[in-house]
Amino acid sequence: MCYKNEYQKRAHGEVEQIFRELLPEAGLHVREEQIRLCHEMLDALMKNEITLCDAGVGIGKTYAYLTACILMRKYSVLHSGYSGCDRRPVVVSTSSIALQKAIIEEYVPFLSDVLLKADLLQGELKAVVRKGKEHFVCDYRLAQRLEAVRDKNKNQAQMEALKSLRHNFDLDSVHNLSGFDRRLVCVPKFCSRECPGKAGCRYQKYLDVSKKEEVFIQICNHNYLLADAMHRMNEYRPLLADYRALVVDEAHKLPEAASQMYGRSIGREDVQEISYFLNREHKSSEGKRLQDWFNTLSMEIRKDQAGMGDDIAGKENFYFPAKCRSSLEQVRGNLSLMLKRLAGNVPYWIFRRLEEMEELFGWFLKKDTRYVLFLQPDGRGDPVFMAVSREIPRFLHDSLWERGFPSILTSGTLKAGNGFVRTRQMTGLEKKSRVRECVAESPFCYRENCLLYIPENLKATLKGSREEAEQLAGQIRDLVCSTFGHTLVLFTSYTLMGNVQQLLRDQIPFPMVQVWRNSQEEIARFKKMENAVLFAAGSCWEGVDFPGDMVSSLIIVKLPFAVPDPIHEAQREQYRSLESYIQNVVVPDMQKKLRQGFGRAIRTEQDTCVVSILDHRAAKKGKYRGDVLDALPKCQMAEKIDEVEDFIRSRKVERYYS
Repeated sequence: MCYKNEYQKRAHGEVEQIFRELLPEAGLHVREEQIRLCHEMLDALMKNEITLCDAGVGIGKTYAYLTACILMRKYSVLHSGYSGCDRRPVVVSTSSIALQKAIIEEYVPFLSDVLLKADLLQGELKAVVRKGKEHFVCDYRLAQRLEAVRDKNKNQAQMEALKSLRHNFDLDSVHNLSGFDRRLVCVPKFCSRECPGKAGCRYQKYLDVSKKEEVFIQICNHNYLLADAMHRMNEYRPLLADYRALVVDEAHKLPEAASQMYGRSIGREDVQEISYFLNREHKSSEGKRLQDWFNTLSMEIRKDQAGMGDDIAGKENFYFPAKCRSSLEQVRGNLSLMLKRLAGNVPYWIFRRLEEMEELFGWFLKKDTRYVLFLQPDGRGDPVFMAVSREIPRFLHDSLWERGFPSILTSGTLKAGNGFVRTRQMTGLEKKSRVRECVAESPFCYRENCLLYIPENLKATLKGSREEAEQLAGQIRDLVCSTFGHTLVLFTSYTLMGNVQQLLRDQIPFPMVQVWRNSQEEIARFKKMENAVLFAAGSCWEGVDFPGDMVSSLIIVKLPFAVPDPIHEAQREQYRSLESYIQNVVVPDMQKKLRQGFGRAIRTEQDTCVVSILDHRAAKKGKYRGDVLDALPKCQMAEKIDEVEDFIRSRKVERYYS
């Protein structure tokens, strides 16, 4: 390998030492793909490039990019003679709180200890988690809330959660805190300069510590990263310290976060929150008016949708009904008058929230083409007004990649059947020249440890029909019995999941657990059982680990094609033909989701599992057979249920069946 200078050579030499000597001595395995991945990442950082890294399950990508960042800083500082520019921190952006916690509590301390003992570091690695204001307690607002509920008949667990915030600063660390309480006690979007609690503000102290020079790794989520980028573009005060490099872990979720950041939404909960704070400012009559206006508008929309009955197509209820236009105009007019009355009489952040609501309603009325405008039902079926920018890739390009710092984007699902084309398109890197691509294959032996089962006798059935549910129920029953339970069944539809579960209620000799939206308790219950069957959808397609024999049978009921919605329709408009859109967007997105689901099967090198796909489109003569096989690792294949039972019997020991 040719190096630009001696420092690059030394840095790459230390990669070899760390992964071949030091980490194995500390209990980790030598993984060739992990080492290669770290070299690729280090090159990108030292050459000021952007690298897209598709890292298979079990690679250990976190240690790879942390090591690359440490060595980049170390040798850049040596090369530059300790310039302040090269002592800037690195930002690691993730999409999950769990990963943030693991990085700061496990990965960084472990790596710091190993490198210090080997004299490869001069001082302890320091990291901090950076999160938005809504994740932390405002002591002044907490005191107000505790006073407000002191004599109320409030849920005991929720009350204890509120009281515990006197000692717990991070809202994410407290269980049983209601969503409403959380929104009322968090640090507000705009803090008053005259705040009575300013002197002892825990949030301000946290910010002061976070921005100290000795903190090398700033960990945040994608929303916080993008909020910082937006602040910089608008010449506001940045949220993060100036950083020298960026790592985006779980990078496949960056476009989704950008859609939230560069869009706007207003629903019942937002209106209730604003009304509450208007009441706190002795503007209770204005707060009541606001709720009444929104409630009336919501009821009219729901009435219109209900009146369409069976004639309504599934996607049509996303759109604002034309019959309700006059009501929306009236609400917007009332809001304009309220803003005039409240100008200078309420805190700016409340005033700004009302302005944003009025703006959003204005976009709906004039059908602003800059945004995809649609309605999305909340948990109670009330409409949430949504506006998503049509130019997310451009925003990402301008706010992040044009700033010129080196970056690593990594995930297990950046690559699809067409390579990185779809990822580059969605992340604003489509036309960027300084981008390299890297694929690091999983170290797991799928050919030996995984059987891919696609039944030969699958029939095409009408979506939502009883025939569909019965065929799937029969296949699932046979599979559960053949693998002796230990099963995770992934659905793309909660309705279908419920229908199939009802048919199987008395046909499966193992406990059945259903996971609905945000049911972490049910997942935990399943994990405690020695042998059970878990029916799941939604978030369980990724980010949940079931190591060992807990899940020895993974059943993917349907290929995870995205459900048509206004955002996908907007993407469809960019292509000349439906076929082109399907091949360039629909299929790659399905492949990525399929890989995420497949990744639930084997989580360690010792795991063995049967993965079943019960969609006729993946069968031998199915339309998407080739796309499915391209997306997945090479495995043994089976079409008969007897082969499933034979595989399990050949891989599992006697205690598996007890």
